Amino acid sequence: MSEQTKSLFSAFDFQKHFILRNRVALAPMTTWSSNVDGTISEQELAYYRRRVNGVGLAITGCSHVMANGIGFTDEFAAWDDYFLPSLTRLAAATKSGGAPAVLQLFHAGNKAVPELTPKGEIVSASELAAAPGPFNTGQQASRALTDEEIHDVIQAFGEATRRAIEAGFDGIELHGAHGFLIQNFFSPHYNQRTDAWGGSLENRMRFPLAVVNEVQRVVKQYAQRPFLVGYRISLEEAESGGLRIGDSFALINRLIEQGISYLHVSLKDLLTDKPIDDQDGLPTASLVAAHVKQRVPVIAAGQINRPEQAEQALQLGVDMVAIGRSLVINPEWVEMAQGRVPAFMRETLPRDAKPDLTIPDKLWQVIEQTTGWFPLEK
Repeated sequence: MSEQTKSLFSAFDFQKHFILRNRVALAPMTTWSSNVDGTISEQELAYYRRRVNGVGLAITGCSHVMANGIGFTDEFAAWDDYFLPSLTRLAAATKSGGAPAVLQLFHAGNKAVPELTPKGEIVSASELAAAPGPFNTGQQASRALTDEEIHDVIQAFGEATRRAIEAGFDGIELHGAHGFLIQNFFSPHYNQRTDAWGGSLENRMRFPLAVVNEVQRVVKQYAQRPFLVGYRISLEEAESGGLRIGDSFALINRLIEQGISYLHVSLKDLLTDKPIDDQDGLPTASLVAAHVKQRVPVIAAGQINRPEQAEQALQLGVDMVAIGRSLVINPEWVEMAQGRVPAFMRETLPRDAKPDLTIPDKLWQVIEQTTGWFPLEK
């Protein structure tokens, strides 16, 4: 460990009951690698075990809480007790390195994949054309959830949380970012409802806060040990009339008042992103840290690949940095950054590296179809 990364590898008192060994979190990344029935695969378990040895906190990729909210092909599920043995194996794998393990939960909303949902329906806050998702062309309009269905979704998040507790996880993270269902309800663009679940800022906050409330009720009822409830947020939307940082700050205040354990901010570029309406001001990460004022820990993610970048992110005021892509490419990222493993930290994947990096076959196929992972051909 060098002086340049001293803060990054300092211990962190994370919500009283969890003393984390450093400020590095394994970012929640979809691996497209589950079995066909939605259970965790052996290759995916090996992938996690390889990448959790040095981090301070391990967050899994998102797990589906309902069959009508599937947003990725071959992503493990949590919507039924059938998946408890699978989730238990995943909890053991993500905890195997000694860091607390958090299960991320989501419903894809209008980014769901019609071919994978019952009756091919896409459900969301409102009846609108869907925003394109990873495997969703955006050509099919969503159907607005009824009031009864909304309560069913809220309950589903609670039931998935119970399963996370029983499986042995140390917490859950609600995925309220990236245009998925929780954000669909909070967004002034995607939520066009005129009932109690839409319209005013207060009404648009109602669904995310109801989900948090239900999850916390379940934790109080079932958890016999300290258990984290995190919330991942996208602060703004690019669309005209979309979400802006002011509304997000209002939601953050309410989430903190409601007792979330931590806030996880998802940014395109953690070090350089600025609010849409204030490109000349401070970076968004600094504004969030100043707004939160250490009321809860703030984790931030967004194109952080090298240790010195992570240290710079901490200087903006966030408490932890989530590392994603670089941990895929460099499974021993923490050990490399601390100088405990004498190896060169890669920024791209050699095309022959798959056997050495414990990357699942299905994830490798996705990587091969995505630009930027391999060195540019000369």
